[in-house]
Amino acid sequence: MLRESKGNMYEFVSHTWNAIHGKCPHDCEYCYVKAFPRGELRLNRKDFKTDLGENNFIFVGSSCDVFADAIPENWILEVLGHCVKYSKNKYLFQSKNPKRIYQFKDYIPEGSIIGTTIETNRSYPNVMGNAPGVYERAYSMLGLAGVRDFKTMVTIEPILDFDLIELVALIKQCKPSWVNIGADSKYHKLPEPDKAKILDLILALEEFTEVKKKPNLSRLT
Repeated sequence: MLRESKGNMYEFVSHTWNAIHGKCPHDCEYCYVKAFPRGELRLNRKDFKTDLGENNFIFVGSSCDVFADAIPENWILEVLGHCVKYSKNKYLFQSKNPKRIYQFKDYIPEGSIIGTTIETNRSYPNVMGNAPGVYERAYSMLGLAGVRDFKTMVTIEPILDFDLIELVALIKQCKPSWVNIGADSKYHKLPEPDKAKILDLILALEEFTEVKKKPNLSRLT
């Protein structure tokens, strides 16, 4: 089902579309989807009857990471194939496993936005679940920068406590067209940075990319 984007989604996204349902294999502690019944991973073929329209900006896989290692290859190809049918849209494909996005780069619609999440440069295993480490994500994003006509972006949300120099270097490696910064909206008692550190991060990032601050960041700044 094509749904209008609401709540704490990105301002530039108009709709979301999810054909892969169930518990996301990455199982991050802060995931908003955990508040809803999820069940086993499954491909809902009824969703392929959805008319994705045109002139929409669609976040594909907003409730389950399409490119997680546990997602079967044929599911990914079917999702991407349906998007290609509606070529007058723009698409966001965001994953904590961008190395797998690279594997499917030739099947992704032209002009798509490719994104990843880098919450911090540090390791917080109890928070990040089964997701690949942030250094692996950044390395994979470097490989995607400049591929075809994709634009790349990084999301620092929910922002976790970090080391400034190291995090800035990590983000810069991704060569993002812009960076989104947001805070935890569901109060998971995460290790968060203070206001001064966040403001220093924003200033450092603005030296080489655009920074988009999400409304929920105001809680920390």
